Parts: sequence; C-alpha cells; structure tokens
Amino acid sequence: MTRNRTRSAWILLLGLLLAGTISLVAAETRFVDNGDGTVTDTLLKVMWAKTDNQGDVSWKEAERYCRLGPPHLIGRYDNWRMPTLEELRSLYVADPAYRGYETPCGQWVRITPEIQLSCGWVWSGEQRSISARVFNFSRGYEYTDRMVHKRNYRALPVRNLDGS
Repeated sequence: MTRNRTRSAWILLLGLLLAGTISLVAAETRFVDNGDGTVTDTLLKVMWAKTDNQGDVSWKEAERYCRLGPPHLIGRYDNWRMPTLEELRSLYVADPAYRGYETPCGQWVRITPEIQLSCGWVWSGEQRSISARVFNFSRGYEYTDRMVHKRNYRALPVRNLDGS
C-alpha cells in the first residue's frame, strides 16, 4: 500500500511539473516577434505594431495613424485600427518581479517587452463626445481625457488576424 502511495505521489508531482512547464511555455510564446515590425498575440489573435507612433498625438491623430497603419508597413497589412481598453490591458505586465523598461520620454512602463513604447500613455479606440479612454502602462490603469490633449499620448496600431 505504501509503495502505491509513493508511486501515486510521484505521478502527481510529475503531472504538476509538466503542467507548470506547459503553462510557462505557453506564456513565453503568447507574443511572437514577426521580425517585420509586428508582434503577433497568439492569445487574442491580433497583430500589434512593435512600436508606437514615436511622438505626441491627439486622439484624432492617433485614430488616423492607426487606421493607416505604421508607415513602414503600409501595403503589407491592412485592417489596422485603434486598440480596445481590454486589448491594451492585456499587454500590461502586473508581475511585481517584472521591472519593465524606461521609455525615451523618461517614464517606466510595464508592457510586454516585445512591444516598445516611446511613452507610457496609449489612446484606445473607446471615445465619447469630446473624451476618450487612455491606458497608463506605468501604473496599469485607464482613465478618460479630452481628445484634443496630446502631451505624452501615443498611438499603438493593432489588427485582427482573421481579417475583420
């Protein structure tokens, strides 16, 4: 009887180790750098621009930039758009062990390292009247601001992989 328990314990331990390894591998392969200025998110089934627009933009300017797509990718992919808050939120790394990186504007951000921001505030496509939603990658929260504001705000294009 003790031998069976020991054997069962080893099988259970092996199963847990294997499950942990599989989830680690899955987490590591969620974001795939395509080597062409894009990153594929295998969980959400979207493609992100690897970098933002690299400068201050109002919401209208961000919307235009996202709709056209990153300049170096024009003609290679279509159906670019502004991200939803949920999509932006999914890029935030909440793990306290992850320090993040410092952006050129001097702000520390905690976004998946496959995507490089030039500053930590990214416009979402969610807007109402004269305001729109912004995600803060420094602290991991969203808020509303007037669409005409542009200081330190960025555009990060995304597109659906299914063509929609």
